[in-house]
Amino acid sequence: MTIRVLKPGLSTTVQDLGRYGYAHLGISPCGAADTVSLRIANLLVGNEEYAAVLEMTLLGATLEFERNTIVAISGANCACKVGQYRIPVNTSVEVPAGAVLQCGNMTGGARAYVAVRGGVDVPLVMGSASTDLRGGFGGIEGRGLRAGDVIQAGKATRSSPKHLRTGAIDGLPRSGLNRVTRGAQREWFSDDEYTKFLATSFTASEQSDRAGLRLKGGPIQPLEQKQLLTDGIPLGAVQVPQDGQPIILFVDQQTTGGYPKIASVIAADMHRIGQLRPRDEVRFAEVSVAEAIEALRAQERWLKDIWQNS
Repeated sequence: MTIRVLKPGLSTTVQDLGRYGYAHLGISPCGAADTVSLRIANLLVGNEEYAAVLEMTLLGATLEFERNTIVAISGANCACKVGQYRIPVNTSVEVPAGAVLQCGNMTGGARAYVAVRGGVDVPLVMGSASTDLRGGFGGIEGRGLRAGDVIQAGKATRSSPKHLRTGAIDGLPRSGLNRVTRGAQREWFSDDEYTKFLATSFTASEQSDRAGLRLKGGPIQPLEQKQLLTDGIPLGAVQVPQDGQPIILFVDQQTTGGYPKIASVIAADMHRIGQLRPRDEVRFAEVSVAEAIEALRAQERWLKDIWQNS
């Protein structure tokens, strides 16, 4: 089944759950900025959770469908319609042959995900369909969508589309404190400076992208300025460069770096980082590694319990 891109939106790419196991080659994981919303969108149309989808940022795409299909949009609230009919988020909808899906501005987040029954069918690169914009591979020729692109949808699985319980999605927190564990170079910062980091209300910078969420606020300074031997960087690490303005390393991140890491955002809160818009408030709270693991388990339990007849 063919999907034609009439308008690409601000930045629309093909993403799945990411490309892992190649950091030693300098290859970042990429994948969806909000994997929770990607998984929900896929299950709504009856796909496997990891199927490739379209990730739209701030302004959505306009797509024409060759045949009848089922689509779902999850993530940020997005003004989407087929013809004159509004398409609600977090609901599977049948789109007739020849219909045009128009997705507009997003509110309540930065990114929305369009899942198509059968998934977006592109060649896998190192086991993933995700677009690596810096490397120029994966997805559609390693780039964002352009007007005139033609995308293929894969064959539908035998799974039936799922339906969310009423109000279930309200259990997914979109705002509030972002939980962190202590970073590899926490000892480079005094207790007072670390307390300041946790107490500061930062703002997401307009210079942020999928590689790093740059924050603006009171500068955080180490005990002394010294050079760190280039070190491996985990997803979600909070680096502090020389200007003292933290950077949350994100899905298109570099795999090594020389700035000290004061903290790391826990896995269960990374979907919230992926929905940050420019000028959004960003605050942190420390948790233990054990609490971080339990938070991820709780999120997985929630994902299994939000469906009707689950």
